[in-house]
Amino acid sequence: MTPELREQEERLQFDRFDHDDAWALGTLLVRLARERGHAVTIDIRFGDHQLFHYALPGTSADNDDWIDRKIRVVRRFGHSSYLVGQTYRDRGTTFEEKSHLDPALYAAHGGCFPIILRGTGPIGTVTVSGLPQLDDHRLVVEALGLFLDSKDSDKGSVS
Repeated sequence: MTPELREQEERLQFDRFDHDDAWALGTLLVRLARERGHAVTIDIRFGDHQLFHYALPGTSADNDDWIDRKIRVVRRFGHSSYLVGQTYRDRGTTFEEKSHLDPALYAAHGGCFPIILRGTGPIGTVTVSGLPQLDDHRLVVEALGLFLDSKDSDKGSVS
C-alpha cells in the first residue's frame, strides 16, 4: 500500500492554491460527506492559517483534537498522516511505539493530506476526521482528485 500512498502525493499536486480554492475544496468535501451521511469535521489550512473549517452534525470537539494531531504529523514529516502511519506498520511497529512523539500531540492516523504546490512542496493541509482512518484518507484523496480534475478541465475552457 505504501507505493500507492506515495503515488497519490505525486499525483495530487496544485499549480496554485488560494483562499477560493480552499473554499471550493472544502465545500466539495462537505457535499460528498453529506451525500454519504458521514459525520465528519473538515479543515483546510495554508500554513498555520485556517482557511476552511466545517463540522457536520454528529461530530464533536474530539474531531478538532484529532485534526490538530494529524496536522502536526503532516507538518513534521511532509507526508500524509496515513502514509506516515503505514510506513511504521510496514516496519512491523507503530508510530506511537517508535516515533518518540507525544501521542497526545501527534496522530499518524489517516485523514490529513498535504496541500502540495508543484515545484515548491507542502504549503498546507486538508484534513477530515470522523470516519475510520482509511476512510478519512480515502475521502480526502477522492475530493482532491475531483477538485484537481475540475481545475484541469477549466484550463481547457474558453471564456
